[in-house]
Order: sequence, then C-alpha cells, then structure tokens
Amino acid sequence: MRLVFGPVPSRRLGTSLGINNIPYKFCTYSCIYCQLGLTRNKIINRRAFYDPEEIAKEVASVISSNVKVDYISFVPDGEPTLDINLGKAITTIKRRITKIPVAILTNASLLWREDVRLDLSYADLVSIKVDSVIDSIWRKINRPHVDLKLDEVLSGIKAFAMEFKGTLISETMLVRKVNVRKENLEEIASYLKEIGVKKAFLLIPTRPPAEKWVLPPHYEDMYKAYVIFKDILGEERVELLSKPERPDFQIVGSPEEYIVKTVEVHPMRYEHAIQALSRRVRNPEQLIMKLIEEGKVKLIRYAGTTFLIRPER
Repeated sequence: MRLVFGPVPSRRLGTSLGINNIPYKFCTYSCIYCQLGLTRNKIINRRAFYDPEEIAKEVASVISSNVKVDYISFVPDGEPTLDINLGKAITTIKRRITKIPVAILTNASLLWREDVRLDLSYADLVSIKVDSVIDSIWRKINRPHVDLKLDEVLSGIKAFAMEFKGTLISETMLVRKVNVRKENLEEIASYLKEIGVKKAFLLIPTRPPAEKWVLPPHYEDMYKAYVIFKDILGEERVELLSKPERPDFQIVGSPEEYIVKTVEVHPMRYEHAIQALSRRVRNPEQLIMKLIEEGKVKLIRYAGTTFLIRPER
C-alpha cells in the first residue's frame, strides 16, 4: 500500500481508513502544533499528485479484507484540497468501491475557491479547522501562505456551509498562551454558530508538535473554552477531546508496512504499536527496533510519552 493507511482509531470518526493523497508537507499552512512537523512546501496552487484510480484500487484492497471501517478519510501528509483530483477520487470510491461514508479533514484555507467547494461537496462529512478568527492569532498559530487572507478564508467557509448537504464539523486546537483568551474563544464559537456546524471539537496537542515550545493549555483554560463554546453553541454541539485515541489499531496486510504507513501521517504511541503488533508477530519490540535501524521510523518523547514518528522529522 502506498496511498492508504490503517484502519486507525479516530476520536471523531470511530475507525478510519486513511487516504494519503498529498506528498509529505505540501500545505497551505505551517501550524505550530502540526504532528507532521514544519511545512516544507507552502503552496496554494492546486495540482495533480496521485492517480485517483490507484487510490480507489488500494481502498478496494483493504475493504475486501472485511475489516471494520466507519469512515474512509482523506487525512494526508498535507492539505487534501491541494489535490486537483480530490473530487474525482471521492466520486470513484463512492460510485465504484464502497458505500462507506467518505470524510475530508481540511484546514479550510482554500474554500474561497469554487472548485474546492465543489470537490468537497461529494464527501459525506467535512471537518474544518478554525483556530482563530482574529488575524494576528491566525497568523501566529497557523502561519498561512503569504497570499492567504483570513477574511477570504472565513467567507469561503461560510459559502461552503450554506451549500454543503453533508455533515459539517469543526476542530479548534487550543495552544497554551496562543489562542485561549476569552475574546478569541467567544469569536470562534460565535462564528461556528453562524455557519451551523453540527459539532465543534476542541482539541489539545497530544502528539509531538512542529514547534517544541507548543504546550497544551492549562486545565482552567481548557474548561473555560468548553464553557464558552457550550454557552454559545449548546452543550450537545461541543466536545472536548483532551485524551489520546483508544488503542484499537487493526493491522491489515504486512505488520511492518502497516506501522510505517500509519506513522507517516499519524504519530503512534509506542505502547499502542506494541499492543497492535503483539496480535500478529512474536516479538513486536524486535520488529520496531528493526524499523528504527532501517531508518523507517524513529522514537521521540513528548509530554512524558514515547511516540513512533516518521524519520524525516
């Protein structure tokens, strides 16, 4: 498998079969908390990266093994909407491969483009990133491409929300001393209420971030954010995700390939990797050491936890 990874547990989507339709770190942002590291190619022009037919064939191969999958999710190494073939990939999967719903996790920075909104309209669920609606904070936390303008991004999101027939959810990453002030949180929540998201997820960094100084907010700020969002949006439309995903990794095919392809886009807790591998191999620790020695993964410590991450970081 080259472009598909998982299935992996997702705190928002249950069990997700991931599609990596963007090469490493082609993105419109370089978020300070990104679990994949700093953006190497910050672009806003869409282009073709991979053949949608190849993506569809890999999805079909995994689906045929009868594993449990709640969503097929475009969660790549960069911003999925940079792929000019995104719409074709979605429709090929939905029409020819499976009825499993398709989700796109996007930073929403290109939704001012009509062609991007059209491509996303083919999905069943779209998750948009809104870390701030205040320009100075947006630039500090998301570090957008120089040609992006926040007012255009927010207008594009609003236009998409009015057009989209599927499920629209949002995610807001809370970072200590960056975007947890009361005024910022109130403005985000008010904006999300205006565009009518079905659910607003509040997240904190739980995996190694791009910038070492990035830390989760203090408990008081997390709770403050939850209360503000709850009061504005309603309790049933807000969820705080402050803990890591459950360790329900389902290895399909080669255990070695599964770990390598997953870690490319999804830093994995060492104990979760051991637990998953122990169902398939006799000595999971030895296999991980082999992958480290071959330069396919590396270990890193963050917040007292050991993670497997891609070696380029």
